[in-house]
Amino acid sequence: MSDELRPVSSEELRPRRSVLYMPAANERALEKAKLIPCDAIIFDLEDAVAPDAKPLARAQAVAAVTSGQYGSRELTIRCNGLSTLWGSDDIAAAATAAPSAIVIPKVESVAYLDDIAARLDAAGATGTSIWAMVETPTAIFDVRTIAAHSRVSVLVIGTNDLARELRAPLGVAGRTNLTPYLATAVLAARESGKVVLDGVYNDVKDLDGFVAECRQGVEMGFDGKTLIHPGQVDAANNAWSPTEDEIATARRVIEAYAEAEADGRGVVTVDGRMVEALHVDNARRTLAVADSIAPL
Repeated sequence: MSDELRPVSSEELRPRRSVLYMPAANERALEKAKLIPCDAIIFDLEDAVAPDAKPLARAQAVAAVTSGQYGSRELTIRCNGLSTLWGSDDIAAAATAAPSAIVIPKVESVAYLDDIAARLDAAGATGTSIWAMVETPTAIFDVRTIAAHSRVSVLVIGTNDLARELRAPLGVAGRTNLTPYLATAVLAARESGKVVLDGVYNDVKDLDGFVAECRQGVEMGFDGKTLIHPGQVDAANNAWSPTEDEIATARRVIEAYAEAEADGRGVVTVDGRMVEALHVDNARRTLAVADSIAPL
């Protein structure tokens, strides 16, 4: 009974069950996003925006983040990479808005992250973290150092780009062709105590397939999923929310463990199963997650 219980950080508990990409050049989509029950929004300046619309998207993303009209949703901006014509201006503009984080595509090195962090600091956005997108073979090989970077709070898996670079098909049942790389990223996130988000599901009309992939993401240990359509939000929220039975079990585990410690007993069982400190950690996290999503 002497195993030490691990504290659960507020960053780990911030709900990111559903993280919705919204094209920042689409004013109608930005307006609609104010009412979508997602946990977080990525205002996208990259893939979802045509080159001639990049300046408009940048301005509208900044306006959205600073508007105060998105309630408790966590707001981030995905910038173009520094190797593009727009990356430097995107980061400078995003820094003025001071979002919760900026999302950086195709992160492959600590040096690159250092450069991004220095630019944010120079612009006064010292409280803005980096969500690093892991979507290349190099990123998978270096994901431990990427996850360990002090400015990185979240890893975002870019499954579409990763599959393309691997020359691997998308839509394989159970993502068996991508599972080793997804698992590697989850391991790196857990080692560094960071959050990790699963990649998008492309077929927005296939709800059953999406639900199955969410279930797989939960079972692999992801903290939530990035989404490309509002119709996917409810299923993602449900997948990453504790059920009533899980909450009730967690309470019984914590109570039984506390009683056993008070009585000096070395063995605790709940519902016929032995309970150790690691189970109490899991139970405490379940209740903390439930508490964190209750007001949403």
